[in-house]
Amino acid sequence: MINPFKALGDLRNFQQKAQAMQQQLAQEEVTVEKNGIKIVMSGDQKVKSIEIDGVMENRIAEAFAEAVKKTQEIAAQKLMQMQE
Repeated sequence: MINPFKALGDLRNFQQKAQAMQQQLAQEEVTVEKNGIKIVMSGDQKVKSIEIDGVMENRIAEAFAEAVKKTQEIAAQKLMQMQE
């Protein structure tokens, strides 16, 4: 017989590990420089800055961050549909 309380404990443990991993990823930072463009992004895919030929381009960074957020929302919705 399957123990439903064990399954709940396993789910809670998985959620805690996923949250810890998200926090660790947020602390990581990646910098890419190519063709006069410099992008700094955190490990959790948040754009910190974009420079083009040494000039900060906040409008591009904000638009890019919003696009990433929307793709993450789509991925979350797909995962929820898989669990139904």
